[in-house]
Amino acid sequence: MSDWFNHLELFPKIYWSIALLGSIIFIIMMVLTFVGGETDTLDTDTEIESDTGIGFQFITFKNLIGFFTLFGWSGIACIDAGLSKSLTIIISMVCGLIMMAIMAAMFYYMRKLNDSGTLNFKNAIGAVGEVYLTIGANRSSMGKVHIKIQGALRELEALTDADVNLKSSSVIKVKNVTENGILIVEPLTK
Repeated sequence: MSDWFNHLELFPKIYWSIALLGSIIFIIMMVLTFVGGETDTLDTDTEIESDTGIGFQFITFKNLIGFFTLFGWSGIACIDAGLSKSLTIIISMVCGLIMMAIMAAMFYYMRKLNDSGTLNFKNAIGAVGEVYLTIGANRSSMGKVHIKIQGALRELEALTDADVNLKSSSVIKVKNVTENGILIVEPLTK
């Protein structure tokens, strides 16, 4: 193996070194990812907790390893195909950059899949729903309504300031929400 490597010219030797080193680190990262091997001392893709966030991260350790891995292997393929050195460098750079863009986009969109699932009752204000259990007039008794909030149909407790009881199947609109999450509704008139 070492005889083969020593007999290579400098240009292919560089590409083989980059491809092998990048592949080894890439494989180690993949194995550690699947077995949970990230530690506090080797956390290279730190996430910053804030409202704005970083968003699309193009230059990260993982993306650079992906770049060098694909850069090396595409360069070796170009050398084996007999392409010129300048064309080999251009093609391998483009392939590496495409790999970085794909990995950055993949991690960006995977992060966007994250959802806390916390129900924000204020999102119900202005929503239209249907009475499930009768709501007493002038907040005399609490009832329940079916209403769509944050993309899901929910059954929530409700009160009304209307002068009449809101019977089951009445169409309502959410006017306000109390501090403890009880909806204040009004009948929806046509």
